[in-house]
Amino acid sequence: MKAVHFGAGNIGRGFIGLLLSQAGYEVCFVDVNETFVTQLQQRGEYPVTLASEGQETVIVNHVTALNSVTHANAVATAIAEADLITTAVGVSILQHIAALVAQGISKRVAVTSAPLHVIACENAIGGSAQLKELVYAQLDKEARSKADISIAFPNAAVDRIVPLQKHEDILKVVVEPFYEWVVDSSQMIPGYKPIEGVHYVDQLDPYIERKLFTVNTGHCSAAYLGYLRDYATIQQAMADVQLTALVREVLDETGAVLVNKHNFDPAQHSKYIDKILERFRNPALTDEVTRVGRSPLRKLSANDRLVSPALQAHNSGLSYSALARSMAAALLFKAQDDLEAVELQASIADIGVSATLTKYTGIAPDHDVHKAVMVEYGKLS
Repeated sequence: MKAVHFGAGNIGRGFIGLLLSQAGYEVCFVDVNETFVTQLQQRGEYPVTLASEGQETVIVNHVTALNSVTHANAVATAIAEADLITTAVGVSILQHIAALVAQGISKRVAVTSAPLHVIACENAIGGSAQLKELVYAQLDKEARSKADISIAFPNAAVDRIVPLQKHEDILKVVVEPFYEWVVDSSQMIPGYKPIEGVHYVDQLDPYIERKLFTVNTGHCSAAYLGYLRDYATIQQAMADVQLTALVREVLDETGAVLVNKHNFDPAQHSKYIDKILERFRNPALTDEVTRVGRSPLRKLSANDRLVSPALQAHNSGLSYSALARSMAAALLFKAQDDLEAVELQASIADIGVSATLTKYTGIAPDHDVHKAVMVEYGKLS
């Protein structure tokens, strides 16, 4: 079995590539980083170390790579011959790989109607659906008709903490032991071959929101609150008992939204929150608050990890004060090497906090959530 995976970064190698290789796939990574591409081509393997007490190392083999710029035709051919396509490039980069995916699909459907699944493993709701829209915009009418029959873009939810890292071996990746890869089976072609290690569900939305509103909301809350307390890493921040209690308050609010909306068992979800907090504290990981907090404009967008659960809580008559505090902390994130943080602070200096909050979240100044964020901003600043 052959898989083409876009993105040879830490998530691509340490999570998706690892699982696909263990499931029996030959994995061809596609990336623009020529150093990664060359090393993967020459070595055909790389090490993944688990951030656990035993520091177990797994060798991922049967891999190679192609440069999406200099090997575009070869990438298209690989897609035409693949059994699976996956991505882990960042949702904002999907638009840049869509043309190449479309080229490969056009080449494929011209010669075969064999089924192909394209799964975007991104930190976004409906990542595969977004990629499909971008790809279909590049296909002609005949190719789209054929793709409708044999190509599926099932949405997925992925979860594994892979911090920024640097090793003597540039291909080495350190990852946490926990992982979750959930795929919407209702969007797959009947008769599909399950990937070992992937959890298939008929309804993905509850799992996407559970992950987004717990892992991502909690992680960025710890980062923004930790940044304000001058902590360098998430692990240092989570060693602060008071800060951990604040993060727990946030996750109790998002948990109430999830239990109310998706009928999760309250006791089981509380244990899930406990597990997430334990993962954040993992002493074998070193995750910088500036990495976790990066891209505050995206994290403050209407459908993302802070604003969406806060608005849903408000609409359901539930508490959102802790979420408002995390949003206020995001507005105070001033990492100078983060372009979005710089833009955010420039906007605050130019038009003020209230207008900036509305500009990036879409929440009107007279909305209760907006007012709550402004109160918390005053307290934190």
